[in-house]
Amino acid sequence: MTTSVASLPAAFKPRQVLSWFGVAPFFLFATLFLILPTLNIVLGAFRNAEGQVTLENLGKLLAPSIRSAFWISIELSLLTAALGCLFGFLIAAAITVGGLPRPLRNAILTFSGVASNFAGVPLAFAFIATLGRLGFVTMLLRHWFGINLYGAGFNIVSFLGLALTYLYFQIPLMVLIITPALEGLRREWREAAESLGANGFQYWRLVALPVLWPSLLGTLALLFANAFGAVATAIALTGSSLSIAPIVLFAQIRGDVLNDPHLGYAIAFAMILLTAIANAIYIFLRMRAERWVK
Repeated sequence: MTTSVASLPAAFKPRQVLSWFGVAPFFLFATLFLILPTLNIVLGAFRNAEGQVTLENLGKLLAPSIRSAFWISIELSLLTAALGCLFGFLIAAAITVGGLPRPLRNAILTFSGVASNFAGVPLAFAFIATLGRLGFVTMLLRHWFGINLYGAGFNIVSFLGLALTYLYFQIPLMVLIITPALEGLRREWREAAESLGANGFQYWRLVALPVLWPSLLGTLALLFANAFGAVATAIALTGSSLSIAPIVLFAQIRGDVLNDPHLGYAIAFAMILLTAIANAIYIFLRMRAERWVK
């Protein structure tokens, strides 16, 4: 007795079997480099050096030094996320509804795609070469305009210096994410508002911004998570001079003095929770915003 392909259940049709085979590398990659390492971190956070289950590691997160590191990281992430949203939104608005030439729009979007992924040691070195004590811009300002940045209190190896460095990839990321939302604003909405007597400010306050709020808040959450999880740039730029959560985590796992891997697992677990909450907020608000963009 033979069975035709059409009579087979949908899950066993050759075409769908090939489709599942096509996504298999993705699931294998996600399992090996995301799911299993995350499970190892979570299990390590609840075990001591002898392998016994304990909550002691989570209790150590309440130590003043750890709380301070998390608080500085939250402040840094909120500041760079807010500034990234503000300046990124202004740039995106200029290239979408501002009437700038299309070649300039394409150039900005291309640069944003590159800059949003430019992080880690190369970015830290670029800022040291630009705004370090002997950086190009630092020397230019000193010799040409008589402005001494470091004499005025600026230091690239500080909270402000790290915030400026983070903005290099936060602003372009905002441009990339908010541009489609701005392009989704329909011309008919503005024409209808203007026909009812609304000016430009009233259109943005009463029509455009209420539509864009989910996208803006969702992107703010994403930028917060993006800055909170950045570790390579912070370590390469500041070393151990600025105590933020990723640097404390690195010191607990790889350090010679503060070596406590299970406390490092607990810090990583807390960071995963915070970034997961931020990403969940972003996904939820993004889904709400897409109803208007369609």
